[in-house]
Amino acid sequence: MLVKEIISPELIAYKANASSKKRALEKLSELLSNNNPNLNQQDIFESFLSREKLGSTALGHGVALPHGRLKSTDKTSGAFLQLDQGVDFDAEDQQPVDLIFAMLVPEESTEEHLKLLAQLAEMFSSEEFREKLRAAENNDKLYKLFENWVAQSTK
Repeated sequence: MLVKEIISPELIAYKANASSKKRALEKLSELLSNNNPNLNQQDIFESFLSREKLGSTALGHGVALPHGRLKSTDKTSGAFLQLDQGVDFDAEDQQPVDLIFAMLVPEESTEEHLKLLAQLAEMFSSEEFREKLRAAENNDKLYKLFENWVAQSTK
C-alpha cells in the first residue's frame, strides 16, 4: 500500500489553525471521521492520544506522524495538516510542528502500518519535500506533492 492510496484532497487541511498538539489531533480526528461515516471522531482522537502517551510521534524538522489503531475500521486512512503556525509536539529537536500526517489503521494491521510509517518517515526526511509542503498554496497542491513524491520514489 502507498501513502497516496490512503489520502485524498478532502483529507488535507491547508493552513489549518491549531493552538496545541491536542487541538491538532482533534482536527485530524475530525477530518478522518467526516470522510468516513463509520468512524467515530472521539474514538479516533483517543487512539491518537493513547499513542502520544507512549511517546511523541514528532520526527523533528517540524514534522509529526501521529497514528492510531481502531477496532471499528478495516481500512487504513490518512489525513494531513499544514498548520498556519507550528505547535509544541514534544519533539526531541524542540522545533514546533507544522506538518502533521496522521494515519489510522485497523487494530490487527501491524505490517502494513509499519511499512506506511517507514514510507512517511522517508518522505518527510527530505528537506526539499518539507519545504514544498510549506510553500503549497491549497489542498490540491498539497495532494499533488504526495502523489508526485510517490511517483518519483517508485521509478
